[in-house]
Amino acid sequence: MKRKSHIPVFQVDAFTTDSRFSGNPAAICLLEKACDAIWMQAVAAEMNLSETAFVWPYEDGFELRWFTPAIEVDLCGHATLATAHILWEQDILNATDIVRFKTRSGWLQVKQSASWIELDFPAQTTVQVDAPAGLLSALGIEQATVYACSPDYLVSVASASQLRALSPDFSRLKEIDMRGVVVTAVADEPGIDFVLRFFGPAAGINEDPVTGSAHCALYPFWQKRLHKSDLIAQQISARGGLLKLRGQGERVFISGKAVTVMSGELYV
Repeated sequence: MKRKSHIPVFQVDAFTTDSRFSGNPAAICLLEKACDAIWMQAVAAEMNLSETAFVWPYEDGFELRWFTPAIEVDLCGHATLATAHILWEQDILNATDIVRFKTRSGWLQVKQSASWIELDFPAQTTVQVDAPAGLLSALGIEQATVYACSPDYLVSVASASQLRALSPDFSRLKEIDMRGVVVTAVADEPGIDFVLRFFGPAAGINEDPVTGSAHCALYPFWQKRLHKSDLIAQQISARGGLLKLRGQGERVFISGKAVTVMSGELYV
């Protein structure tokens, strides 16, 4: 009988609110070397989480790729945070080591800071645009300001209560020619600066629990409007998530917490 290969796999809740079963779950597969992209996509569909990360040693760091159940993506925040968490937790790296990931968005660095994990990501600009046909009606909004921030649209609404009440038509939203739609508003709770929700049916995720990569655009967007250098963001999905943000030049530093929920082996 041919012996099966076993690949270590973990499930991590990232950008949690200090407890398991909050934040955004990601699967992390620890590989010895690169694998076929078709196989990785099939594994991601099997995991059926918003993101599955595949990581293996590369030069003086690691190579990292991210897959939703439907597509490979260029940048993912919560699965990057979760992957670094596993590399430290499994003693593959020391807690004081800075993790370097080679990705489709260039080299990314991650470090630990007290009980938080900080991602060093590229900042993204937003440009106000006319709302594409069907976008606002698919969201159930009559009026809002729309911005392009590739690969997403950013929609600014009047209040956090309006944001909470949204009930999008995902079949119609899937027809919008972007990865996803970020909807955001000023927070209405103390200690939080802004809130958001992220809808990505075109990427196989109707509503993402917490979307770290969206804050590459959200931080400079809100920093200019709130005139603050340090911001706290809350994603008000069913699971909820909390992020700390700061910026420096063309970089955004996104901090969150992570907790391992499951570990096992993937048979191949």
